[in-house]
Amino acid sequence: MNRNVVAGLLLAAVFLIPFTGCKKKLRVEKPDYYRQLPPGQTALRKITDPAMIPDITYACYEILDLRQSIDYSLHYLAKPSSKKYYPFGEDISHERAVASLKTLAKLLDSGLAGRPLAAAIKEQFEFYQSIGCDDMGTVLFTGYYTPIFDGSLKPTGVYRYPLYKQPKDLVKDEDGEILGRKNPDGSFTKYPDRKELEASGQLRGLELAYLSDPFEVYIAQVQGSAKIRTSDGKLLTIGYTASNGHDYKSIGEEMIKDGVLTREQLSLQKLIEYFKANPQMMDDYTHRNPRFVFFQFDQGEPKGSLNEPVTAMRSIATDKSIYPRACIGLFQTRLPRMTGMEITDRPYIGFALDQDTGGAIRAPGRTDVYMGVGDQASKMAGRVYQEGKLYYIFVKPELMASEAATGTMEPQPETQKSAY
Repeated sequence: MNRNVVAGLLLAAVFLIPFTGCKKKLRVEKPDYYRQLPPGQTALRKITDPAMIPDITYACYEILDLRQSIDYSLHYLAKPSSKKYYPFGEDISHERAVASLKTLAKLLDSGLAGRPLAAAIKEQFEFYQSIGCDDMGTVLFTGYYTPIFDGSLKPTGVYRYPLYKQPKDLVKDEDGEILGRKNPDGSFTKYPDRKELEASGQLRGLELAYLSDPFEVYIAQVQGSAKIRTSDGKLLTIGYTASNGHDYKSIGEEMIKDGVLTREQLSLQKLIEYFKANPQMMDDYTHRNPRFVFFQFDQGEPKGSLNEPVTAMRSIATDKSIYPRACIGLFQTRLPRMTGMEITDRPYIGFALDQDTGGAIRAPGRTDVYMGVGDQASKMAGRVYQEGKLYYIFVKPELMASEAATGTMEPQPETQKSAY
């Protein structure tokens, strides 16, 4: 979430490293989930063989919050600036993206669910599949969430570790990409990395809020948003506004390389425990990640890179340079779910809207799933590290004319916000 929300990073993506490979007949090379698109290739491939379309029956029974998430995407696509990201590929226009969302919304509003909904979707939509990391559709799914921390708007003896506002000399372009520090002659230089920013004191005076633990500050930066509970009972939302423009580096991977933790031990809880027991190591590891995130206060629920609210299990983060923003995704993997009082991993297929991005989400083989707010969401997000498949659905072109007749949403005022 504007993690870079933000989500990107994202929890598992920041703290974990790959331990399974892309699904090939012979797995002899280290998997590369971050493999970039070959020149001239697109991330989505239209499915022309009906046998290759996944069984979406389960996804059509589990549709909680899907309708609201569609409205968030429609709100984004009603903004004039959204049109500059289309057409996507050769056959996905802005009009088709809007018509696809409206068509699915009408099906949901009609009361369809389960098998009848699945049949209607297969009749009215075309399916596209991500090529994944291996040109065979393999995508690594991780999870992210919004933490809740106790904090203060003023420094105290307990709350003394700040989150910062965006510096005035840090400049972004109209798409939210970081240009760097603006010099007097109008040129730009790369903004300082995490270590220099924290050691130099140059951010003094930009404090937005304070937390009680420096690793909580780091978690908030990785997730790109947080909720802060103040002593008077208020719950304030902070969201990503910019980064220093440096690439993210996983401290979990660094700790594994150093032999501090094994892959089997690695989890957010283990990292929290380690730094509580070894606070002298905190700077050593966090400074290995040069990326630094700045925040602003937000109204309402956490927002993704489209500046629209993200919804648990209904919002995903992808590389927005190669996937169609705000559109209808369908993903198939294993996800943690509550079973009584326990969390168990089970097969999952469900619809989600592509409403966010992340600092480490920069390839067709990576997707982040938003798991929600708070401690339970943290536990769920930390367990998501699974291969799977990613699809998108778009209304058939011959059905667009009738959908367009229903009219379009009025353009809404825009708030500039970039992705992590």
